[in-house]
Amino acid sequence: MQFAVETEHLGRVYRPKRASKDRGDAAVRVALDDVNLQLPRGELFGLLGPNGAGKTTLIKILTTLLSPSTGSARVAGYDVAREPERVRPRINMVSGGEASGYGLLTVRENLWMFGQFYGLSSADTNGRITELVDVVNMSDRLNTKSYELSTGLRQKMNIVRGYLSDPDVVFLDEPTLGLDVAASRDVRGFIRRWMDEDPGRTTVLTTHYMAEADDLCDRVAIINGGRLLACDSPSALKRRLRQDAIFEIETPPIDATMAGHVSLVAGVRKAAHRDGDGFATLELILEAEHVIGEVLACLQRQNVQLVKLTKREPTLEDVFVDLVGRRMAEVEGVAPSQ
Repeated sequence: MQFAVETEHLGRVYRPKRASKDRGDAAVRVALDDVNLQLPRGELFGLLGPNGAGKTTLIKILTTLLSPSTGSARVAGYDVAREPERVRPRINMVSGGEASGYGLLTVRENLWMFGQFYGLSSADTNGRITELVDVVNMSDRLNTKSYELSTGLRQKMNIVRGYLSDPDVVFLDEPTLGLDVAASRDVRGFIRRWMDEDPGRTTVLTTHYMAEADDLCDRVAIINGGRLLACDSPSALKRRLRQDAIFEIETPPIDATMAGHVSLVAGVRKAAHRDGDGFATLELILEAEHVIGEVLACLQRQNVQLVKLTKREPTLEDVFVDLVGRRMAEVEGVAPSQ
């Protein structure tokens, strides 16, 4: 089977340009360590992980912007290091928050210019522009100068630009970053429709939003410290935690260090803290339900008042906490969902 994306023992090490005798090997940073992936054609694949986990390095290697230090990677059937000129016409990439072309050009002019960069004819470019801007609800902005667009509209223009060449594999790096709920919904709907139109199309998505990954992705990989910690469908990853007991304890505002106290209780696998508006929540993954009694006793000894106790089904966020040790919002300071 020819995979849309395949990596074998992929690694990337960053070394300083000028070695320091004092730092020695400590100056070497391992960004990717023995990453093995196989993405079949037609898959919408998600990459989850905090900043510095290796996601961006992996995407740069797969898009031929960076060479691997060890191992190999193939995209659309071609080796990214030895055959980059064959990979590039078959892929495209969109990053959240990236510059949106030239501000003095209109939306149509910017997109037409990128169409020429991609080697499309004027007729094909104009046809694709008309089709794609309609899908993302931007037809009325075609003659608007880019600098006049809101953040959400600029990102929609970027999305159209990324799909203009109708790539076999598209890489989306935080495509809804900074967008409001409505714009995020439009972008997700467009991604899903584009995938559904052709079973041979493949998408690799990085996101901070767990709900987005759960809603869109056929499979997700959780990466941290340059290593893949898990790779499966969202439902399968969540099933792994169903043998555990997952509780949420709502309290008045408490110090985030309270999660550390609770994590010392025997039978507590993970404990994470989340601040709310006038309250705090402790999210717990326990080995068994009876452990909650010891947790409540621990909070009582710390003079923490219990407001509400809830047992619930596992989420993708719980899987992330279980593997990485903290919630994505704690690691990145971003909203937990979009």
